[in-house]
Amino acid sequence: MNKILIAAATLAAFATTSYAADLPARMPVKAMPAPVAMTWTGCYVGAGGGYGMWNQDHRTTDAAGAVPGGSSTLSSTTGGRGWFGTAQLGCDYQFDQNWLVGAFVDANWGSLSGNFEDNFFQFGREKERWSWAAGGRVGYLINPSFLAYASAGFTEAHFNGINTTTTVGGVPAGLNYARHSYEGYFIGTGYEYRLAWLPGFTWKTEYRASDFGRENVPLLFAGGTATPFTMSSHKYEQTIRSELVWRFNSWIR
Repeated sequence: MNKILIAAATLAAFATTSYAADLPARMPVKAMPAPVAMTWTGCYVGAGGGYGMWNQDHRTTDAAGAVPGGSSTLSSTTGGRGWFGTAQLGCDYQFDQNWLVGAFVDANWGSLSGNFEDNFFQFGREKERWSWAAGGRVGYLINPSFLAYASAGFTEAHFNGINTTTTVGGVPAGLNYARHSYEGYFIGTGYEYRLAWLPGFTWKTEYRASDFGRENVPLLFAGGTATPFTMSSHKYEQTIRSELVWRFNSWIR
């Protein structure tokens, strides 16, 4: 009986070993790849458009600083409105997970225009043709795809000359204020949102308020000769803009 049990156990052990030898080798298990970390660090270009409104407080005086013609109105407020196109180039650096700092430069082209009327030389038409700005921004990531930020920097705007409707004896006098560029500063706030369906792109919208300070603009005769009169103008502006932005790093750290 013992011999039968020993033979059966030997046969079972042999069968188990043979079956194990026939099993395929275990395939190695690969680890799941780590998720790609998004980052806002990198440079970008953007283009879009917006709407702007500018106003100015101004008055015209003679060489002695007196208001011409004895006018009792010392100053006037006029302004313009219009659409513009914009283009931007900048770079950002993300730190501490949720914070971002950056620098940028942009330019606008359009025709923000309005009626002009001073305290003596009557009506005209004034247009802002272009402007540019350079500055920085500080932002906070509400979530990995949504950035809220504040911006500030230097800005310059160029205005066309103003042809007045002043007449002498019923004949147009041909007087005009010279074209002029105004320099100042801006502050702004906005948001930028990553477009999940368009890799590498974001959509940015920003409000800005600009103050161009006070500038003196000469009144000229038709031939360009200066008159004794000068307009002192303080211009300030508000704009809202939206841009499609392409980021070079495409969100890969």
